Amino acid sequence: MERRLTWKEATRRALYGAEGFYRRAEGPAGHFRTSVHASPLFARALADLASTAGLSTVVDVGAGRGELLIALCRIAPGLELIGVDIADRPEALPPSIGWGAEIPAGRNALLIANEWLDNVPADVVEVDGHGVPRVVEVDAHTGHERLGPPVGDQDARWLARWWPLAGAEPGTRAEPGGPRDAAWAGAVERLERGVAVAIDYGHVLGERPPYGSLTGYRQGRQVPPVPDGTCDVTCHVAMDAVAAAGAAAGAHDTVLTTQRQALHALGLTATRPPYELARTDPTGYLAGLRDAGEAGELTARGGLGDFHWLTQAKNMPLPTRLRP
Repeated sequence: MERRLTWKEATRRALYGAEGFYRRAEGPAGHFRTSVHASPLFARALADLASTAGLSTVVDVGAGRGELLIALCRIAPGLELIGVDIADRPEALPPSIGWGAEIPAGRNALLIANEWLDNVPADVVEVDGHGVPRVVEVDAHTGHERLGPPVGDQDARWLARWWPLAGAEPGTRAEPGGPRDAAWAGAVERLERGVAVAIDYGHVLGERPPYGSLTGYRQGRQVPPVPDGTCDVTCHVAMDAVAAAGAAAGAHDTVLTTQRQALHALGLTATRPPYELARTDPTGYLAGLRDAGEAGELTARGGLGDFHWLTQAKNMPLPTRLRP
């Protein structure tokens, strides 16, 4: 017998339940490639941001298997590093790195949430033949869907502000982002002073995907989103709504830009080394070519460079180099 759940509940169980996707031994790196996995230059840019902001602590939210923290430990060993994830502490993590399931409160820190918010479970709604937005229900074993009840008041208010569906054609979909807003507001609230950076694929008002963005990933390939625990289930983030939630939680300075622009501002470029270096310093030349290639991947249009960077400061100025 099919059991229908909302996508929010089905995703929560599929990703974070006892046998959930994010509790599997291989971790996220076994299924998709993030900026952290693409190059240590990503960690170097974040270490430079911490230094520029005068912050000696980095909190990595949704830390996976600690890849970013391990890279930061090598690049900037003086930083205090703390990982936050529901998964158990990785065995490979150096003992100097802290680990826990909750964001520590009262810290002066650079807080990084790289591809975290897209995995905060959210519901999916669809406009029916009468123009009514209804909650989409899903069978967790097959991925088969049906329309459930009309959307509740809380999500209706969020949609009215951030993803209006009035007059939308039947079949139009949206993903109410209230849970992501609340998660980000909670992260900002935990900071005493610092800079919070949310890095994710997303959209802003006027550019919402008309049929939503719900999808799945398994072993490096995009697959149908079946919430059975065997694949990642994700949808894009309404970054402008998240920014407003962070401001309401105490952030007083906001920059929303792309990863390409942010990494360029932090000094990362894909410029190839001069060919003359190949004669005088072959090893340096090859290293420069490697860095240029990796920087190119991190900042590529149509790829990682299109990710949104939401940077917000709390009780301190935002570093000027991140401003447009």
